[in-house]
Amino acid sequence: MTNEATNQEKQPYIVLGFDFGMKRIGTAVGQTLTRSATPLKTLNAKEGIPDWNEIASLIQMWHPHILIVGLPFHMDGSEQAITKAARQFGQTLVDRFSLPVHSIDERLSSVDARARLYADGGYRGIRKGDIDSFAAQVIVETWMTEHLYLS
Repeated sequence: MTNEATNQEKQPYIVLGFDFGMKRIGTAVGQTLTRSATPLKTLNAKEGIPDWNEIASLIQMWHPHILIVGLPFHMDGSEQAITKAARQFGQTLVDRFSLPVHSIDERLSSVDARARLYADGGYRGIRKGDIDSFAAQVIVETWMTEHLYLS
């Protein structure tokens, strides 16, 4: 690894994450200085296609340096039917917004999101739309944990 690459990794930057789904897409924003993320809103999608203007608004608001898309896999690591659609969503993000898009295995992100919501408010704290945005938060935090070196 070059010094330039090491220096870039130490610069804090904003990450926008997506928990892709055919009906809903959860979003979250993170920043690498504290390696933390916050759930944003859940976007409605029709057959995996979101309102691209909503995504453009999020990008304009947060000015992310990197976009992260969770890829759904079965527990054995094999792809699900939706995995191809999530990859296509990531490619469309690249094509539309010219930002680097990274993908990450999102297995158990929704389980983790439900657990966080339950801890905050019991079963009443769990709403479908919330799960997606909290899952996006888990995706961003997991990506940062796995891809950023400790300083």
